[in-house]
Amino acid sequence: MNYANIKTHDIANGPGVRVSLYVSGCTHHCKGCFNPETWNHNYGDVFDDAVADRIITALEPDHIRGFSLLGGEPFDPKNSPEMAKLLKRIRETYPQKDIWCYTGYDYELDLLTYKVGQMEAVCEMLDCIDVLVDGRFVEELKVIDLRFRGSTNQRIIDVKKSLAADEIVEWRDKYQI
Repeated sequence: MNYANIKTHDIANGPGVRVSLYVSGCTHHCKGCFNPETWNHNYGDVFDDAVADRIITALEPDHIRGFSLLGGEPFDPKNSPEMAKLLKRIRETYPQKDIWCYTGYDYELDLLTYKVGQMEAVCEMLDCIDVLVDGRFVEELKVIDLRFRGSTNQRIIDVKKSLAADEIVEWRDKYQI
């Protein structure tokens, strides 16, 4: 598995200061994608234990609120096993930090029915993720001032509350008025 970029002080992909990983490989090919270079699974550098260690270290400071996983497509079958391992490690090391994930897949139709990836990896990822931004980017539905998403069809889902309620519960920032 390859990755395109790591940002150690990202303020655009979730609340607060975050560490963000952009994985390579995506078959959605959304028109107007802001990272089309990440469609190629071979783009960027190889993701290995040293890269995972770098992410764990970057998450250590108290001012880092959490981790964001983007793409490319984190749930791509070629990415999900390695990302499940990383998310589990982050969750075990920093249980107080939140984990966000962006996916072009639909939460109910694709992820909860295991139509993508390996069921075990998808389950492990969802168990670790606090907030999931789901749905393909749709250029015709783009709104530039949407918070933490690019188009109006995309949802910001509180995964833990949604799993407990057996229905979609949208994320609400505790600082939101």
